[in-house]
Formats: sequence, structure tokens, C-alpha cells
Amino acid sequence: MNITVRMVRFFCLSAVLAMITQPRPAVSASPGGDYTREQAQLGAQVYSGSCSVCHGSRLQGSAAPALTGGAFGNVLKNTYPTTSALFAFISTQMPVNNPGSLNKTQYTQVLAFILAKNGYPAGSAPLESAHLDDVALLPYPDQNAKKAPDADLEIANIGSANRLMVGTPPDKASVTIGDSMMTNVDSHPADWLLHGRDYSNQRFSPLKDINAGNVSSLVPVALVQTGITSSFETTPIVVNGVMYATTPVVDYKMKILAIRANSGDIIWESTYTLGDFKICCGPVNRGVAVAYGNVYVVTLDDRLIALDAASGAVRWNVAVADPAIGYSETMAPQVYKGRIIVGSAGGEWPIRGFVAAFDATTGKEDWRWYSTDPKSFAGDTWQRGGGMAWTTPAIDSARDLIIFSTGNPNPDLYGAGRQGDNLYTDSIVALQASTGKLAWFFQEVPHDVWDYDAVSNVVLFETVDHGKTVPAAGEAGKTGWFYIVNRDTGKLIRRSDAFVEQSKNMFAQPTKEGVQILPGANGGAEWSPPAYSPLTHSVYILGMNQLMTFTTGADPGFQPGTMRLGSAFTNVEKDPLQNGLFTAVNVDTGHVVWQYQAKQPLIGGALATAGNLVFMGEGDGYFNAFDATSGKKLWRFNLGAGVNAPPITYTVDAVQYIAVAAGGNFQMGFPYGDTIAIFKLAK
Repeated sequence: MNITVRMVRFFCLSAVLAMITQPRPAVSASPGGDYTREQAQLGAQVYSGSCSVCHGSRLQGSAAPALTGGAFGNVLKNTYPTTSALFAFISTQMPVNNPGSLNKTQYTQVLAFILAKNGYPAGSAPLESAHLDDVALLPYPDQNAKKAPDADLEIANIGSANRLMVGTPPDKASVTIGDSMMTNVDSHPADWLLHGRDYSNQRFSPLKDINAGNVSSLVPVALVQTGITSSFETTPIVVNGVMYATTPVVDYKMKILAIRANSGDIIWESTYTLGDFKICCGPVNRGVAVAYGNVYVVTLDDRLIALDAASGAVRWNVAVADPAIGYSETMAPQVYKGRIIVGSAGGEWPIRGFVAAFDATTGKEDWRWYSTDPKSFAGDTWQRGGGMAWTTPAIDSARDLIIFSTGNPNPDLYGAGRQGDNLYTDSIVALQASTGKLAWFFQEVPHDVWDYDAVSNVVLFETVDHGKTVPAAGEAGKTGWFYIVNRDTGKLIRRSDAFVEQSKNMFAQPTKEGVQILPGANGGAEWSPPAYSPLTHSVYILGMNQLMTFTTGADPGFQPGTMRLGSAFTNVEKDPLQNGLFTAVNVDTGHVVWQYQAKQPLIGGALATAGNLVFMGEGDGYFNAFDATSGKKLWRFNLGAGVNAPPITYTVDAVQYIAVAAGGNFQMGFPYGDTIAIFKLAK
């Protein structure tokens, strides 16, 4: 759809003027629309893709007048007193850029959504286009009257997307990724096809044109300014020279962008206007998944959206969970065998964590696994027991397993009301990909009261166990240990040396007076994805030292939609242990190979390459390259804002590039920016 915003406004306003100036005779019938809530839910999805750009995500009006409230009531009174009259106009004149392009079922669903948003009661039978004459819209419902709570998240919370085409779109076939490409990424070394580059989440690239011998001549070739300045955590995806990335959220808006990966020129951008949401840790988004000709993204208002990879047009938009009670989405989705796999953020609210799979073509939910085991929580506390899945899972395609980490139980620091181990929180978990059934788990911290959730991406590799090479999965915990488990059984193989400072009382119970503990509630390792190099057999971890005081109080109780920590944790600001450590850990021994100490806590992510390099960024704006074997710093460049996102590498026309977002971090207070930086070797 190549239509400018000005044209959209003109057509929207023209259509509404026509709606107001063409009166029809009133019909005497029973007021109220007989529709079903399921029908209205489906209508919300159609409305989001076809109507919200003009009429607003909440029908509040934007380029066109509102479809709710007093003015809309007057339009109904003067022009469209019956459902059939309103339907006739909508189905022949809307959407303005392509009138009549929806089918009758979709138009009826949109009408049901409008009725629901205006307070007309739902019924037991759906609206049908052939039987609307006896359904009246008058009297118009009192908009000040107390309505039923918006428990229907499809209706209560749906955003809108507005697309801007800037450059020439790529050929659709050139940016279409299939299953064979995703399971064989080494056959496409020029690209960065998945969040962790491959299903193992290793973030290791076989590219080596940029290496330890020449990295000192790395220079920026493009600084892509997105216009959205806030906490920036995206991992770009690169397909055949096209980069896809997301921005954080500012003023309820975020962008999904397609960019020329060698020049930084923007091809298209889709600006998504969010509905209401609740967050604890910044207005962040960690990136997209690209597959089957689509770009998939999840949002803080808990939507899963599919966009056309060539044009940015919205294909569909579905709900994942209810943001009103604390669910949100920050992760980059995973794609596997025709399914989009997402988890849930929001562990500071009394909600139940999950991982769910959606059909990549339709958006229909396939299965959902919940991360709180009723047998390991006292009473009914498992129903709101936390265990969120914050980061993108790894995939073991040989075993057909989805492997990921889970967050803390809720309330975070008060455990008296949830006695038990609180499975499957603070764990490495493997699910059968086809069914979502539990295969195995390993719990890092039973009955956590320190917010020591497992939030970093799980990484897959092989390691040595009693002299034999075995398949393994590893996770960098907030506790400051890297946990390595057997991928067949989930049994612990080894726990690494500590990669941050740990106080002897790190598992002391919080008290009313307060207890000072290391690691603090941020870790250890936060969400930052590590990198693994099969050349060195080392995993590279971003860590932080933050001495914190943990203080607990009375039972926090339970209030839906309200944050529930159960106590408090605060930095001991005057303590010198407020810094960061970048650590290489050998996975065969668990020993620390080398460490680099940063002045500030480290958060963002790492990249390893066959050029014997590892890259990472710091909150003071420096982007660094190290010798992967020795840890010697070989290069750095200051980008003027915190480099707190994971780097990637790729080639375009046989030239290797390095890219990273520089936009700071909400949690650490690092300076904000809006830039994706692209580097290559100087000629």
C-alpha cells in the first residue's frame, strides 16, 4: 500500500463527511447489538490492520474522527440508527485506501468490535450480515456508566501500525527464509539469520576477514539514527543484505525497520502505537525473527505481529497474554518448524510464566506450557508464581527440543507464602518442540528469595564429561556461575568458577534490618546473551558487581495488576564494588581463562568470530574488540551512548561488517541514544 499520510487523512476525513451527510430513515427495533465476544476479538485484529491508522488504536480518533464517545453517538442518531445501516457504509466505503477489500465475515467482526468498545452488550449469537435489520443502535449506551471490566484482552488492548516506505523494497524471494536455511546457517555465512545467529545461540560467526591482526583499522561506515531515543537492546537480523531491527518504546511508539546492511539506508519503517502496558526494566525490545517471508515481533502490550519482510505491511496481529495484569513481551521471538515461539516477561507482577508456540502463517496458538508446578508451591500460589521466560530460546533440532531459562518466583524476595522449591522457576528447561511437553529441567536456585532468576540466553555446545564428549546446554546465572547441563538428561555436568564477586552470605535470608549481599539482584549475569567460540571452547560472559542491601517486610498480599516484590533491594552506592567483568570461561573445565574489568556494570551481549575476536560494549559508550584467546583489548570506538546491545557480523558483496545498537540502558542509567552503528575495515 503506497499511500502517503496526507492522502490517508484526506480519504479518512472525506469518508467520514460522507457518513455524516447522508441521512437514512430511522428504524424502530430493539437497541443493542447481538454479537459474541469471540467475534469482537477477531474484529479487533482486523481493525488493527485495516482501520486503526485513521481511527486510532482505541477508536479515539486520529487522522479520522473517533468511533466512540458523544460525537460518534450523534453520528449514529442522525445517520445510522441501525446496525444494518452502519454495516452498509463500512462494508462498501472502508478501508479508505481499498474500499470493500475485506470479506463479509471480516466486516461483521469489525462491527462487533465497534459495538463492544461502545458498551453494547454481547449476546450468545454472532452478528450476521443477512440479519441486521432488527438490531438497533439507539439509544446510544451511556459512556459514563460503569462497564464490565475489559477482561477481553483482544478488545481492551490493541495497538496500531503505520508504515512508511522510504527506499526500494527488496525482492520478496531474497528475504524469505525457510526451515532448511535456519537449520543450516553455515551454508549462509554472509547472513545473521537467527537471534543467536544459529539455533545453538552461540553468537559465533565463521567470518574471519576482520581478525585479530587487522581489527585496529575498523571504522564506522554508517550511523543509523532511528529517531527513538531510549534503552536500546535489539539484535538485528540480516538476510541477503537487508537488516531488520526494532527500537525501544517512547511515547507508546516503537519502530520495526528494514535497513540496507552495508549503507545504513532505511528501506521501510513500521511505527507501532502500543496499547497500555506495565514494565519493570525499561521500555525495551530485543529484536525480531525473520522467516517464511515475514518479520515477527512481540510488543510490550503483549502482541505478536507478523509483517511482510519486503514491504513492512502488517500481515496479522494477535494477543499473547493480558498486559493489564502485568504480562509484557521484550524478547526476540524464535522460529522453528512453522511455529513462532515466545515467552513472557513481567516477573515482578503476580502472574504465571509461560512459553507458547503460534502458527507462523495464521498466528493461531498451538500450545502453551506454564512454568509453575502446583506441587512445588504452597496452596494456590503457583497460579501467580512467576517463572517468566525473558530471552530467546535455543533449539536442539536433533532432539527436537526448545531449551530456555526461567525467571524468579513471585513475590521476588518474600517466600513465606510460597513454601516449596517453586519449580520450574530459576531453571534451565527443555520442552518437546512439537507438543510443548516438559522433557527435562535443572533448577539453579530452589525457592529463590534474592531475585536470582535465570534470564540470560541458554547456549548449546559440546563439552567433556568424565573423558567423553557430550551435548550440553549452558546458562550464565545471576548467581555468578555458568551452569552446564547434559542436553539429553538435564543433569548438571559442572558449575563454573565464579565470574563475579560472591559474598559468603549470598544465600542469607533477607531481614527487616537489611542484609548486604553479592551478587546483587541484577547479577551476576543479567539478560545479556553470552557468546561461545568452538575454536577456544570458551564462553564469553558480561557480568556485574553490585553490592546490594536486601530488606524484607510483611506478606505483600495479592492485588491483580499491581507489582509485588515482597521486599526491597538497593545498591550500596559508596561501595567500590559497582563495576563490570567480561569473562572467558572454558566449558570443558569450568575455569576462568581471562577477565577484563570495566568501570561500570556490564549489560548488553557478546559476539565471537573465527577471526579470533570477541566484541562487547560498555555503558560509557565504548565498543570493544578483544583477542578471544588472551583477552587483550585490540580496538575500541566510542559511540556517545551506552553500547548495551549484542553485536552481530555479516557480509554484503563479500565485505564483512560489524553492527551494534548504541542507545544506553534503563536499568543501569547509562546514557541514551538512538543509533545502530555499522563498521568495516578501512581501505
